[in-house]
Amino acid sequence: HHDHQQPIFNDLRVHTFINKTLQWKTRLVKFQGHQLKLSTPTILAAICCFIASSISSAGGIGGGGLFIPILTIVAGLDLKIASSFSAFMVTGGSIANVMYNLRTKTDKSGHMKKGLVDYDIAILSEPCMLLGVSVGVVCNHVFPEWLITILFAVFLVWSTFKTCSNGVGYWKTETAKHNESRNGCEKVGNGVTKNGEIENLREPLMGVEGKENSGFPWKKLMVLVMVWFSFFIIYLIRGNSYGQGIIPMKPCGVGYWTLSLFQVPLAIAFTSWILFSKQPIACLGPNKQGVNKLIFPLMALMAGALGGVFGIGGGMLISPLLLQVGVTPEVTAATCSLMVFFSSTMSAFQYLLFGMEQTGAALVFSFICFVASVLGLVVVQKAIKEFGRASLIVFSIGIVMALSAVLMTSFGVLDVWQDYISGSYMGFKMPC
Repeated sequence: HHDHQQPIFNDLRVHTFINKTLQWKTRLVKFQGHQLKLSTPTILAAICCFIASSISSAGGIGGGGLFIPILTIVAGLDLKIASSFSAFMVTGGSIANVMYNLRTKTDKSGHMKKGLVDYDIAILSEPCMLLGVSVGVVCNHVFPEWLITILFAVFLVWSTFKTCSNGVGYWKTETAKHNESRNGCEKVGNGVTKNGEIENLREPLMGVEGKENSGFPWKKLMVLVMVWFSFFIIYLIRGNSYGQGIIPMKPCGVGYWTLSLFQVPLAIAFTSWILFSKQPIACLGPNKQGVNKLIFPLMALMAGALGGVFGIGGGMLISPLLLQVGVTPEVTAATCSLMVFFSSTMSAFQYLLFGMEQTGAALVFSFICFVASVLGLVVVQKAIKEFGRASLIVFSIGIVMALSAVLMTSFGVLDVWQDYISGSYMGFKMPC
């Protein structure tokens, strides 16, 4: 048996380390069993999740890529339970974000200021993101573990690199602005003092805002809720691949796949509705309106599909894409947090409906993430006000991505190695 393993890892120390790690993981899972106990590993996991959530919230991303490894490695939960917990925790954090970003602010003259959330991008992206997640979940069943790990590593490394280089670009622009204001440019100087720095940093990309943007866009929010309900009803009727649903339906039978495929025309219908409305996308401003609107649903479809494959939702994966297209950091964070809220509540409700274990513990973790998110948001917004550096948001996204890339990839490599030494099947599987 050892001769068989030796060519793969000639270095015995690496081999020993991997085996020891696997043994430790197995011991932890056995210790926790199916019930999460109040123990040192659980408390440690809660502290780690608190820190992870406060960093993630600033970037408006869910943080599932950090929660799942923390819950499995530190708390010793098995992957299935960790994923269900993660859905609740991301929901908890995103509720804090959405509440923070939806507050309608007034300026000095008492007029309502436009919130940071770009509803056009959210409506353009959300249907395709939900469709993408469904496609991704099917791919997750089909793809072998090693392929998922490689895809995840490649995409996250690319995203981290792009996000950090965007962050550096924003940092340089901000530094130039600060230097300008120091050189007696009165207008910018005034803007950087009172909460105006956010406006200054958004100005080049936002363009001049029309009167129609004042007030709360109830209509657009209702469209998003409608999208959510339409997809939710499909999931509710269809159930999951174990046949758990409202209507007794053969798992993976004709009805199951017909309902699943119905998501495609649904996503196309919602996306077309806003694609053909002649409204420009506010946060791109006049100089960026050349960006084809179609890029948003396509990006969302890709982010959703990858999120479904990795089991982390698409928020973390769509934010670097939005930054890449030229959406400002604050608008990216606020818009992503709204999209994360819609997709994570969808997952959380599905877990609840299909008989989730340990709901109480999941809600406690969810509350921890809610508090952490509020704290993270307040600290980062204070820092942006103080230093006029919206690039802090981009760097917080970069940090979460880099950590997720390391944690999830090492985790995947361990699982692949376990499959290899146990001689498990490592090829493509059927979706059911």
